[in-house]
Amino acid sequence: MKCPVCLEKVQSYHSMASHFLSEDEKSDPGHVMFLNRYISRNRIEQEQLSDNLERFFHMDNGFRNWIIRTFVNRFFGDSPHPFILENQHPKPYIIRGYAMEHHHFLWQWVRSCSYIIGNSDNDDVVQYEIENITSEWYGTNDSPSHHELLLRMGEAYGLNRKDILNSIPLPATESAKEFWSYACKNLSWQEGMSAMHSLELIANRKVLEYGGKFGYFDPSVMKSSEIREEAKEFLKEGYLADVSHSERALIIIERHSDLEMLQNCQAVFMKSIEYFYDYLLARIERGYILENKQ
Repeated sequence: MKCPVCLEKVQSYHSMASHFLSEDEKSDPGHVMFLNRYISRNRIEQEQLSDNLERFFHMDNGFRNWIIRTFVNRFFGDSPHPFILENQHPKPYIIRGYAMEHHHFLWQWVRSCSYIIGNSDNDDVVQYEIENITSEWYGTNDSPSHHELLLRMGEAYGLNRKDILNSIPLPATESAKEFWSYACKNLSWQEGMSAMHSLELIANRKVLEYGGKFGYFDPSVMKSSEIREEAKEFLKEGYLADVSHSERALIIIERHSDLEMLQNCQAVFMKSIEYFYDYLLARIERGYILENKQ
């Protein structure tokens, strides 16, 4: 079991509660924000905090359903992520920011998949990650890679391909990349997959069925002229593919993990989605930067 903020090892929810209270005394922002966001905004004693943490992490319907529910609540719940709101009917500056910043995400993605392969001896894991690397970065004779579709979308909105490829990621994106690199390279393959493939839930077209207030984008944009065809092709690719990708990964993790490993995966997942939250904000920030240059 690990702390979902700093990944420090703990022996039980009781010791996790003690750890959180200690960090709260130091006003550590990460631990304080976790408690405020997921457990309680009011200070509570160790026994109750222990019970609340155990309740939060309890996988009553299995690991996959816990990951999905927690992710949907964080990004599509009562306070949807600002990028989700912007992406319902994306304006050109949002699409430009998306194209440039997501290039860096996808470059890290294939590296992370490679690290996961290196850490696993399981055929289903290796096959799954090879499929991911191929579809995201290289493509096939039948279809361009997701990365190529991203570049075409950027070009359709006035960006130069070389400018995208030579750009430097914004600080939030760089920090996220560093965490994902660390997690996939140095932790177990299960934790690496939890860090990365849970993020594909962002484009899962079942989000509304899972309780989200919004989907990744308003489907009506696919039938209107408000976004260009290149943007439709890019969004459609992820929208159609990521249901099977994300949920299949969670099934693979659960198949090869005991309870302790799944608890570790929960902690890494929680840390990963906070980096992902900030990375999605960087898409908006990049859009503003590009807009102001024009």
